[in-house]
Amino acid sequence: MKLSVVIPCLNGADTIAVQLEALANQQWSEPWEVIVSDNGSTDGSMEIVKQYEGRIPNLRIVDASLRRGQPYALNTGAKIALGESIAFCDADDEVGPGWLATMGEALSRWDFVACRIDVHKLSPAWVAKTRNHSQAVGLQTPRGELAYLPHAGGGTIGIKRWLHDAVGGFDEELVYLHDTDYCWKVQLKRIELHFVPDAVMHVRLRDSLKGSFRQSYGWGQYRVLLYKKYLPLGMPSRTWKEGVVAWKDLVVGFIRYAPKIRSKRDLVPWARKLGRRMGQLKGSVRYRVIAL
Repeated sequence: MKLSVVIPCLNGADTIAVQLEALANQQWSEPWEVIVSDNGSTDGSMEIVKQYEGRIPNLRIVDASLRRGQPYALNTGAKIALGESIAFCDADDEVGPGWLATMGEALSRWDFVACRIDVHKLSPAWVAKTRNHSQAVGLQTPRGELAYLPHAGGGTIGIKRWLHDAVGGFDEELVYLHDTDYCWKVQLKRIELHFVPDAVMHVRLRDSLKGSFRQSYGWGQYRVLLYKKYLPLGMPSRTWKEGVVAWKDLVVGFIRYAPKIRSKRDLVPWARKLGRRMGQLKGSVRYRVIAL
C-alpha cells in the first residue's frame, strides 16, 4: 500500500459525504486506502461512510471512541494504516481534484508535506473575506508568542509512516494546536516541511459568533502551552509589556470600529480576536507563564 488517507470523525453526518464524494473521484496509479477514524459518532456518520464502501478502494472504519479528541482519533487511524505514507484530512473539508495523486507523488520525493488551503468554496463569502488564510500561498508562519517554525493545518499534512511513528504521533494531551506541535516535532528532527501548492484542500470556516469565539479561545489557551513547551528549545521569549500592548490595540481598535457594526458579520472577526486574547490570558494563569 502506497498511501493511507486518515479522516478523524466525530458526528460529521452533515459534511462527511462531501469529503468522501471528492475522494471517490480521485484517481492514482498506486494503491491507496481511506481510513475513517470514528471518535464516537452518534449521528449516523458511519452509516454514510458505509455507503461509499463500493466506491472508494480499501475503505475502512476504525473505532476510536475510547478517548475523545481529534489527536487520539488521528493516532488510532494511523496505527492501522497500511500505507508507506499517511495523509490526514478532516471530515468537514473537501479534497480538490487531483489532490490524492499530487500528495502521493510529493511523498515519494519528500518525507513531510502540506497542501494548499482554499477557504472560498465551502465558506460563506463574507467569512472568507475576513480570513485570508496564510496557507493559501505557503506554509503558515506563526507570529507573536508563537514566532517559531512554520507549520500547516492538521487536515492538510502528509508524512512518511516511519516519521509519524518516530515522533510519537500527535500529542493527545493537546486538544488544540496538536497539528502545530506535530509539525514542530518533525522539523526539530531536521526534516523539512514542504509546501505542495498543486494539491488543494477546501476548508470550511466557522461563521457563528459562538463557534468563532470558542475556537479562538481554545487556540489562545494552547498557544500559551506551546510557548512554554518550546521556549527552552529556541522559541523567542515574550514580555508582559508586549501582551499589554496587544490588549490595548484590541480595545482601542474595537472602540473605533464599533460605530460601523451592523450585523453578526461585523462581529465575527472581533469574536475571534477577543477569544484568542482571553484564551491566552487563561493559559498564562493556568500554565504559569506570561504570554498575554
